[in-house]
Amino acid sequence: MSGRRPVTEEEARALVEPYANVLPKSLVEEVVRKVVENKLTLEEARRVVDRVVLSYMKSLVDPGEAVGMVAAQSIGEPSTQMTLRTFHFAGVRELNVTLGLPRLIEIVDARKTVSTPIMEVYLEEGYKNSREKALEVARKLELTTIENVSRSITVDYIEYAIIIELDPEMLENRGVKPRDVVKALNRIKGKKGSVELNGLTVIFRTGLEDAIKLRRTYERVRNLRVKGVKGIRRAIVRYDEELGEYKIITEGSNLAAALSMEGVDYRRTISNNIHEIAEVLGIEAARAAIIREMMNVLEEQGLDVDVRHIMLVADAMTFTGRIRQVGRHGVAGEKPSVLARAAFEVTVKHLVDAAVRGEVDELKGVVENVIVGSRTVPLGTGIVKLMMLYPKIEAEGSE
Repeated sequence: MSGRRPVTEEEARALVEPYANVLPKSLVEEVVRKVVENKLTLEEARRVVDRVVLSYMKSLVDPGEAVGMVAAQSIGEPSTQMTLRTFHFAGVRELNVTLGLPRLIEIVDARKTVSTPIMEVYLEEGYKNSREKALEVARKLELTTIENVSRSITVDYIEYAIIIELDPEMLENRGVKPRDVVKALNRIKGKKGSVELNGLTVIFRTGLEDAIKLRRTYERVRNLRVKGVKGIRRAIVRYDEELGEYKIITEGSNLAAALSMEGVDYRRTISNNIHEIAEVLGIEAARAAIIREMMNVLEEQGLDVDVRHIMLVADAMTFTGRIRQVGRHGVAGEKPSVLARAAFEVTVKHLVDAAVRGEVDELKGVVENVIVGSRTVPLGTGIVKLMMLYPKIEAEGSE
């Protein structure tokens, strides 16, 4: 063992130095750190650096590579293996979340309404290690309506009143007091209306004289918010074994309200609604969310797709500063080429619109060149224009 002298950090840096312009800075730092941590000899370290450089060079995309085609194939082919089912979410029996192909379609279609909106709410110091404090935050998050805390809600058509019998058990469970219900009703009572509290019975005299309007008011009263955040139907506290802390999983999503709540860690709290993320945190956060959500779907199904293909899709969807779907109302429908747009969907409409506007197709893409069929597709070797200078050959006998 006396001959095994571990390489020093300076020696490791000297080995990587010639490739500093080739490798990314983060990779250089990682190689140096791991070589030193694993106490490799100078020769072993040299072999590791050579292997890293070789692997990195092999991973680079060749000039003229059809990255869009490769990404489409790499995502599309394994997607056909997906099971069309909904799984329970993160070991929580009470919540279902859309996964598999339906979720993948939902992401690339950039749908504004998510079928199963969910938030993972992480907590700050002082809250994350206490179940009671986590439950306290969950109660503040969970939307509580009058219907949630009532035993019965009846309509009195003679007095034009709505009688609410409160449930003491549900009041305690939701952390609501009868006066909170009265306060909520006072917001909608109007000038002629009045609210009376008698023990656990609330009598809401509407002051209306129309049975149809009374029925509409009854529906409004049932769904009236007493406390909690709009859009969050349920909040469940769960202990995360990996992190060793409590977190809250919500059914429904309202990121802006959750991030501003006391005890919530705004740095880690996430939603699966990409449009909401773009609105609250900006387009870069939405791009990261698209990558994360797509990778989660693929990994959950046991499919191995290189993250760079997903990153390309996310870039195409967000590079204009807004989220665009991968379809005729987004990426495919906004291509500069008339023929490429027409080849995708609603052919006649695209051709007519282009003719009216007098558009010119410069035949720079793959699709339009395949349609025309008279040119080399500008990909791979076809992207290169080769020019050659012939030497001047003088005729025999000339001076």
